[in-house]
Amino acid sequence: MRPILLQGHTRSLTQIKYNREGDLLFSVSKDNVVNAWFSHNGERLGTYNGHVGAIWTVDVDSTTTLLLTGSADNTARLWEVQTGKLLYTLETKTAVKRVQFSEDDALALIVTEERMGHPGTVTVLDIVKDGDKYTLEPINVIIPEGSKATVAGWGYLNKYIISGHENGSISMWDPKTGEKLKSVHPHDEPITDLQFSVDRTYFITSSKDKSAKIFDANTLNHLKSYTTDTPLNSASLTPKFQEFVVLGGGQEAMNVTTTSQRAGKFECRFYHKIFEEEVGRVKGHFGPINTIAIHPDGKSFSSGGEDGYVRVHHFDEDYYKFKHV
Repeated sequence: MRPILLQGHTRSLTQIKYNREGDLLFSVSKDNVVNAWFSHNGERLGTYNGHVGAIWTVDVDSTTTLLLTGSADNTARLWEVQTGKLLYTLETKTAVKRVQFSEDDALALIVTEERMGHPGTVTVLDIVKDGDKYTLEPINVIIPEGSKATVAGWGYLNKYIISGHENGSISMWDPKTGEKLKSVHPHDEPITDLQFSVDRTYFITSSKDKSAKIFDANTLNHLKSYTTDTPLNSASLTPKFQEFVVLGGGQEAMNVTTTSQRAGKFECRFYHKIFEEEVGRVKGHFGPINTIAIHPDGKSFSSGGEDGYVRVHHFDEDYYKFKHV
């Protein structure tokens, strides 16, 4: 399974995202640049330039019309995918750590950092179109008490917002009222990623506590756990062919020399979704893996690392014949 190496960033990757059809892959990193790639051959399609700080997060709407990014320059920006034109800049008090469009593209959410006296927030935005002009109108600001949100996402039909927190807890919110509906505390350390299944009825979290877990999106009931020997930064669910979850992380570079373990462990790890057992690993990165995305057709996956590379892997024939014994 030879990877396609995408070399378009000079600093570590923070998030990668496929569009709904999977023909495009968007990548953001700490180098202020948003890249768009053709996912089948790794050719760079273009860049979105404008941010003046590390870009933490990216999302693309379901029709591949709009792109939303969040940055350490205290802005969330809305772009036109096709032309790279900046459509709107939303100023925030602190860095924007996570963005996501709702299922129907009518709303978006942003997670802002807790900094310098400003609380961390999960803000619901209305995407308003007037002619060919767009604006992002904040309609609800949720301020989680106790521990700041690190990640968040929309449940199905915009019914709930699910947020993961620095203390390892998960909360469910009503996006209309901002009311907290439910909270559980499944992880011991910060939650680093939260990705939904295709129908958004369940989701997977990854954490610095070296585990990933699957939850029901309606009840927050804990369904499955995957335990590793390294802090995790990302977890993703395969949509077709195989019942796998793919996990990525690795020891921080500064800690590698102080441990007697095999250096780093910078591999994408495949676990059987139902049986919770590890079934394989894919090596390649020279530093921790920060973000993983699986192609919507289930035939390939990509990973972005601290080393500044995105690696696109198309599965071999053997992958489709895999049987769990």
